[in-house]
Amino acid sequence: MLPFDDRDGLIWFDGALLPWREAKLHVLSHGLHYASAVFEGERCYGGRIFKMTEHHERLHYSAGVMGFEIPWTTAEIDAAAQEVLKVNGIVDGYVRPIAWRGAEMMGVSAQKSTIHLAIAAWEWPAYFSPEARMQGIRMVEGLYRRPDPRTAPVHSKAAGLYMICTLSKHAAEAEGYNDALMLDWRGQVAEATGANIFLVQDGVIHTPTPDCFLDGITRRTVMELARARGYEIVERVILPEEFDRTQEVFLTGTAVEVTPVREIALKSGIRHFTPGEITGNLVRDYDALVQRPHALAAHASVSAA
Repeated sequence: MLPFDDRDGLIWFDGALLPWREAKLHVLSHGLHYASAVFEGERCYGGRIFKMTEHHERLHYSAGVMGFEIPWTTAEIDAAAQEVLKVNGIVDGYVRPIAWRGAEMMGVSAQKSTIHLAIAAWEWPAYFSPEARMQGIRMVEGLYRRPDPRTAPVHSKAAGLYMICTLSKHAAEAEGYNDALMLDWRGQVAEATGANIFLVQDGVIHTPTPDCFLDGITRRTVMELARARGYEIVERVILPEEFDRTQEVFLTGTAVEVTPVREIALKSGIRHFTPGEITGNLVRDYDALVQRPHALAAHASVSAA
């Protein structure tokens, strides 16, 4: 595996393009010690970043939730991300903007720390293998649960919130599964470790209300596509026992796109699903949307309206 700190290319770092290996931060940066960092995950198709401005607006929002302001506008971040793609010659890949508190103050309080911003991009194929995506992935109930909104900034894409995802995914992979299903602190279905989840029950699409996790950009996009096909979508509380009466399950996210699920191992037993017509239609609709520049432009126009 090619390590991410030893690659050719350029990274946008605080307003300048730096050689990849020189884009470093100090070991005493606040973002490293106290997780005062926010980030985005974006995909580019045909050289165009899908929902780029929406991602960068959310980056600013997340920073605000974390109590700091990014010293570049959304438009400036848009331009920087496009520049990164251009100088690195990336047509289809992944884009990672990240903002964090620097090393001026070391302690819980870091009000006067400088805010930094970096943007990197690299070639990245499908998150799961083509075989896994076609057959549906296998999941297991996660080690950790999504926290109560009164205990964490759950509506920001903050770095610290992902440690329980890493631990849950590592445990799932150690058991031979692709990903973990995360419940919330109440025991309700929340999401996967890096994607939102949908259940199909008797032709109706159900998805958990995002009250303690991100209302994903891909999640909203797929809901628009589903409604355009005339599917009914219900956002509500979903309990684990409802998988007993669920025919299809799929995940949505920038990395996973639309990925079917064929199995979930819950503490109460293993549930099996068959990727069906609704999941297949949404997989194809999303692929068509992101892969065709004219479809992307049309969708952006509809969303703006």
